[in-house]
Amino acid sequence: MCPADNLQFSRTSNYIAMLQSITFEVRINGGMVGMMKIAVLVKQVPDTWSDRKIDPGTKRVDRSKDQVIDEINEKAVEVALQVKEAQDAEVVVVTMGPSSAQDGLRKMLAMGADSGIHIVDDAFGGSDAMQTSAALAAALKDKGFDLVVAGNESTDGRTAAVPAMLAERLGLAQLTFLRTLEVKNGVATGERLLPNGNATVSAALPALVSVTEQIAEARYPNFKGILAAKKKPIESIALSGLGIDASQAGGANSWSVVETVTPKPPREGGTIIKDDGTAGQQLADYLAKANLI
Repeated sequence: MCPADNLQFSRTSNYIAMLQSITFEVRINGGMVGMMKIAVLVKQVPDTWSDRKIDPGTKRVDRSKDQVIDEINEKAVEVALQVKEAQDAEVVVVTMGPSSAQDGLRKMLAMGADSGIHIVDDAFGGSDAMQTSAALAAALKDKGFDLVVAGNESTDGRTAAVPAMLAERLGLAQLTFLRTLEVKNGVATGERLLPNGNATVSAALPALVSVTEQIAEARYPNFKGILAAKKKPIESIALSGLGIDASQAGGANSWSVVETVTPKPPREGGTIIKDDGTAGQQLADYLAKANLI
């Protein structure tokens, strides 16, 4: 069986993959004219360095502590800005969240993004990945974006499903889990992580890509960028502006339900190996048992 048989895509798209010594290629037509327009999905999450918990009452992530833009989203913005610097492009950051999420958008604007879109409505509270992808698709579908960039997964939900769901809803080719990205002559190309190697993949624009932690290190906003961000526009869109019925939004109407919440067990002490002449063998046995060697 060819390794290609193990790869499944919602849509083929000038797709080139190299796995071990076998190369396969599928093509479709596509392209882009004029200034490129890039949308970058960003999300405000509980601070990565804080002790994040699930609220046992709501069965949702406790968001009462400091909220920050997810680090993977900062990297996604960085790679979009690198594309902008290489060619004529506009970068728009897009988020769905409460009013406080606008602070995160301002930081992305300070990094160099041109404008923002904020999907904000209390009715969206507790929405799952299906509902979130539907809201994002409704907000983006008529904006004429050539490229949508997302992180591969958020640090609060960990579903890693929204990029693929959004691409399907928008009818876009999708290149997911990229650790490199180059956009040239209307084609996005990158190296995709696979369980047993890497694949070089490409898609004609319009397309959606999701990126991993390896993609880039995000730049720090400078003073000039922080001042400029205050004047950059952010479009706010409520539920009514998306054409989504209220009965399809929010935790009470979500497709997924958290049945129970169990506190994580206390951390156990580590294994201590005493050298009685067999320490090397003990260490090897321990690593083998943990499938580390």
